[in-house]
Amino acid sequence: MTTASGYVVQPEITLPAGATQINISQDGIVTALVAGAIAPEEVGQLTVANFANPRGLQPIGESFLVETPSSGEAVIGNPLAEGAGKLLQGSLEASNVNVVQQLVEMIETQRAYEVSSKSISASDEMMRYISQNL
Repeated sequence: MTTASGYVVQPEITLPAGATQINISQDGIVTALVAGAIAPEEVGQLTVANFANPRGLQPIGESFLVETPSSGEAVIGNPLAEGAGKLLQGSLEASNVNVVQQLVEMIETQRAYEVSSKSISASDEMMRYISQNL
């Protein structure tokens, strides 16, 4: 099995020649249905890696990340075991950030800052006027 970019998936799983259907369960078990067979055969088990500090991983491109001293060592385990999460066949993980919403919130924050800054300047002017005229 390889990724769309051609990298071998680890742990390496070899699919039988003539496999007509491949299925990956939520717990990472890979099965393949070979032409002429009645039932699919189990060909491997995918594992997942957890890190103490996932934000410490270093991106290297193509959605790949590498371990760093700040991320901690990888804890390899099976999906659905010890809170490792599950696998979803045919799904692509997307960003959890809504760019438009974040941009709108940033503009709102900037405008609130401008209003606060102007009100402080106006208050400063009034205090200066009062202190010079009294």
